[in-house]
Amino acid sequence: MSEFIITTYDWVPELPRGYVRDLRLRWAMEEAKLPYRVESTPFHDRGPEHFAKHPFGQIPWLTHNGQTIFESGAALLYLGEQSEHLMPRNQAGRFAVTQWVFGALNSMEMASVPWSLFKFSGTDNDQSGFGMFDNFLGNRLTHLESFIGDKHWLNDQFSIADILMVDVLRLIDRFDGLSAYRKCRALKERGEARPAFVKAHADQLAQFQAANG
Repeated sequence: MSEFIITTYDWVPELPRGYVRDLRLRWAMEEAKLPYRVESTPFHDRGPEHFAKHPFGQIPWLTHNGQTIFESGAALLYLGEQSEHLMPRNQAGRFAVTQWVFGALNSMEMASVPWSLFKFSGTDNDQSGFGMFDNFLGNRLTHLESFIGDKHWLNDQFSIADILMVDVLRLIDRFDGLSAYRKCRALKERGEARPAFVKAHADQLAQFQAANG
């Protein structure tokens, strides 16, 4: 199988290290044991070549067989098609995973990102309007908690949907946002305990640390 290339930033500030979204692709590669390497693009001075690969000037993007795919969710769906370790081969299984890919991105991450920005900036107080976003996220977590129940993963087997959901939950838990959601936190911890995650996370941290010179 031809090599996959993940492109991420050459450097990021210390605060987001370990949470940059190329981690999702690294993790998937390690789970499926797909051949890959990581390339970098400047964090500063993003030029036309960067925007040609990612229209919003973000990362990651995935390159394989001459094709470039931007957005982590789209890249994970592509990787899911490459390995049954990431997504089932049967149609029902694929749709079950795909709906949770969108659930993680559209329902959970959409609620978690504005909430986390308040937390990052230290403006999570009553006067800032934070309460509305806190309630929004709490509602989503309550429903997710109910769905998880006694499940080990979102579907019958570990998949790219779990990679996305665990990564979304990691950012929430960074600010102790899962303290009232025991099953959501347990799902996150099961994901973080997987050897593929441990390696992918360590590799990302090492890359950005090395960039400090």
